[in-house]
Amino acid sequence: MSPHLLDLTFDELRSRLVADGLAAVHSKTLWNSLHFHAETDVLARSDLSPPLRRWLEAKLGAEVFTDVLPVAAETPSGDGLTHKFLLRLADGQEIETVIMGYEGRHTACISTQAGCAMGCVFCATGQMGFVRHLRPGEIVAQVHHARRILAARGLRLRNLVLMGMGEPLHNYDAVMRAMEIISDTRGANIGPAKISVSTVGVVPAIRRMAEEGRPYNLAVSLHGSTDDERNALIPANQRWPLADLVAACRFYGEVTRRKIFFAWTLIAGVNDTPEHAARVAGLLQGLNAHVNLIPLNETAGFAGRESAEASAREFHRLIQESGIPCTIRQRRGIDVAAGCGQLKAEKARGRPGRVTAAVPA
Repeated sequence: MSPHLLDLTFDELRSRLVADGLAAVHSKTLWNSLHFHAETDVLARSDLSPPLRRWLEAKLGAEVFTDVLPVAAETPSGDGLTHKFLLRLADGQEIETVIMGYEGRHTACISTQAGCAMGCVFCATGQMGFVRHLRPGEIVAQVHHARRILAARGLRLRNLVLMGMGEPLHNYDAVMRAMEIISDTRGANIGPAKISVSTVGVVPAIRRMAEEGRPYNLAVSLHGSTDDERNALIPANQRWPLADLVAACRFYGEVTRRKIFFAWTLIAGVNDTPEHAARVAGLLQGLNAHVNLIPLNETAGFAGRESAEASAREFHRLIQESGIPCTIRQRRGIDVAAGCGQLKAEKARGRPGRVTAAVPA
């Protein structure tokens, strides 16, 4: 069993305590501290029973760990709606977590890997390459970090998107375990309907999500309407071609009856013409689909540029007229390099924004 307490489901945490000779009732107190209150120092609680306090004092720092991630750098946006954090893992790797404010709600964008193996050419994380998967507890710890930041302002985290660094479905088991922990009603209690899992199209994992009845929203990064277009932008398309991806999405829709959200990053002169819009509409006909159009976050490693506003509006109009709901995504965090991997890349180039001391947030 993992020594990292945030890796464990409630039942596993209870089993761990019982195996060490504690009464099962103590698991509720510890879970409450770790996941409901998201405390950084569980020993600071005044209501710990003597047996649980002795267990924690004996184990913490030696045999078990609580995965509080230090802040390596942070940048708030000028409008106060977006706050980006670069969090440091125990092995020195750094990952990004972003808090985004919208009317009446706050959303956290969470990383699932250090780096990414998918190699999407317009993505700052894809340009870094893959380092390693995150453990469930390292994913959960980002959510708790965001919750603590918001709670200090009297706010609550309501939505979660796994669209940060990494390909979530490449790290399937850890991601699904982390989401089970986060959606537990005894802890963070972020409902599955408020959680979106993004993918560039890992076909076997999309089918697995459907077969296992995973209750989270599925968001598919499309970006190209032919294999040639997608191959140029998303190298993973060579392994899982567009026809296989669309077939997997149709299977997912038939099994789950859930809407699928398709992301389309608009790149000037590359994928933003009326012809592209017509092909997208053709690909998605018959699916319970919603298309999110995303203005390109420009990066130093990709020469592409954001589409003109008129091109975006026309693309949006054509998708809507085909009968498929379509939204132009609100811009968030452009001045804080909020696209995944951008803050880490800027820090590596010596432009880190505001760097904080490496202490637990």
